[in-house]
Amino acid sequence: MSTYRFALGFLKPYKRAVVLAVGLLALVSVADLSIPRLVQTIIDQGIVPKDMQVILNTSLIMIGATALSALLAIANTILSVRVAQSFAADLRKAVYHKVQSFSFRNLDRFQTGQLLVRLTSDINQLQMVILFSLRMLTRAPLMIAGSIALMIATNLQLAMMVLLILPLTLVLIMVFVRVAQPLFLAVQKKLDALNQVLQENLAGVRVVKAFVREDFENRRFNDANTDLMKQSIKVARLLSILIPVMFVLINLTTVALVYFGGIQAIAGTITVGGIVAFTNYLLSTAFPLLFLAMIAGQLSAANASAERIMEVIDSPSRIQDLPDAKVLTEVKGKVVFENVCFSYSEDCGEPVLTDVNLTAEPGQTVAILGSTGSGKSSLVHLIPRFYDATKGRVTIDGIDVREVTQNSLRSHIGISLQEAVLFSGTIRDNIRYGRNDATEEEVIAAAEAAQAHEFIMSFPSGYDMLVGQRGVNLSGGQKQRIAIARALLINPKILILDDSTSSVDVETEAKIQDALRELMKDRTSFVIAQRVSTVLNADKIVVLEKGKIAGEGHHAELMATSPIYREIYESQLGDGGPSNG
Repeated sequence: MSTYRFALGFLKPYKRAVVLAVGLLALVSVADLSIPRLVQTIIDQGIVPKDMQVILNTSLIMIGATALSALLAIANTILSVRVAQSFAADLRKAVYHKVQSFSFRNLDRFQTGQLLVRLTSDINQLQMVILFSLRMLTRAPLMIAGSIALMIATNLQLAMMVLLILPLTLVLIMVFVRVAQPLFLAVQKKLDALNQVLQENLAGVRVVKAFVREDFENRRFNDANTDLMKQSIKVARLLSILIPVMFVLINLTTVALVYFGGIQAIAGTITVGGIVAFTNYLLSTAFPLLFLAMIAGQLSAANASAERIMEVIDSPSRIQDLPDAKVLTEVKGKVVFENVCFSYSEDCGEPVLTDVNLTAEPGQTVAILGSTGSGKSSLVHLIPRFYDATKGRVTIDGIDVREVTQNSLRSHIGISLQEAVLFSGTIRDNIRYGRNDATEEEVIAAAEAAQAHEFIMSFPSGYDMLVGQRGVNLSGGQKQRIAIARALLINPKILILDDSTSSVDVETEAKIQDALRELMKDRTSFVIAQRVSTVLNADKIVVLEKGKIAGEGHHAELMATSPIYREIYESQLGDGGPSNG
């Protein structure tokens, strides 16, 4: 899809307003083009023969034409602004909705800072071009065409001289656009890099201060800021060359016009008013060309931005429902991994999981242990289809998760991810995030099960306390407990707790486990944990090592059969390990 067809697709709902805006602009051009002809009439039929009546009548007509042009231009501006703003709003909505449809694999490709720039700066570039197009860019060719036609009607010889210069000017503009576009694309990429630094720094400002890395972060910002500045200067330097060259061409053409027009006036083949009118028509041609030259940079930037936005919109979600996908209704909770292999790379290299075969019976609690990078989170991410298995399959009650709709699949799965993400709003809003119709009693019950009710009630406004951005006014343990309550509230048949108690103390974790043990009776649960104490009472413990199952069974079985599990246990709870009490 070309960038122009892309833009036209989002303008289609407003085609009537666009046609009306262009029509008004055409009338404005007609009114403006009548002014030089009226000036010619005043000079040739009023000033030269000293006829005041002609001067007065023609002046009144000029005032009327000017007033009409102003009114039409105001109406055009109102329509143009409405269309441009609506276009930008629709485009932002499309990009945002597309991002919402992305799988985790898509989001691995597009960084947060890049998406923010596309949703803001890139769309603003396109919005400005749409506005310019409906207000001025469409007017430019109308004024050029009308002026040339009237120049030919006024004096063919002088018109031919102007027509020789026009192609040279247009070629100059086209060359500029071709050269400028990659420069503007580079500017947007530099802006991506700067925005990424800002996003990371602002989100992690407490870590920066804790490790006294302000100087390092300042250098990172300065480097990104300087790169953006240098690239922007390159673009400005190119603009600084184009505009003066355009002015030189226009001024030389004006000098030639006055000279040759003067010769013809002396010979009596053109009137003085004709020369004045011709000069005005030349300016009516020149100024739109100057505008095109100045807007050429904006057009190049918009074209580059459109390509970047299209890259997001045209990116298919790596996780999609099949055309005949079924709705998953009744779920018992049996989860089976059959010969599952998984890789994050496109070419299936460097597998994260290899030949995983695992069965979780309905109501079972399956604990997953392993060192960092062993594939624990990757394993549970395959259940709700955050990613799809590269080979093999994952089934729920015998149904391949790829054969059911994502919404129905995830409605039966409660998840508390490794990083507890909270949103702006009240604590109640965050707990009810997955189930807005939950009653107050259900919210409190979920919070009590997650051992969150007590600290929530310690706040002056309780459940109505506003959560800061990303939960900045809560501790890590508090955020995790709210995230667990959020997962429990939807009453899922399958519960996934991805290291969700890592930030709470051992005593609180024990209380959470005691509360969850009762709640887990009728649901299949997957618990990823770093502490062995968390998983001792699990129905099944799975030990992962380099993406493979290195041990599976009860605690006693693994102590006897799995050296890796025994090493983990003894390092944490054995005689030689640190005490967890």
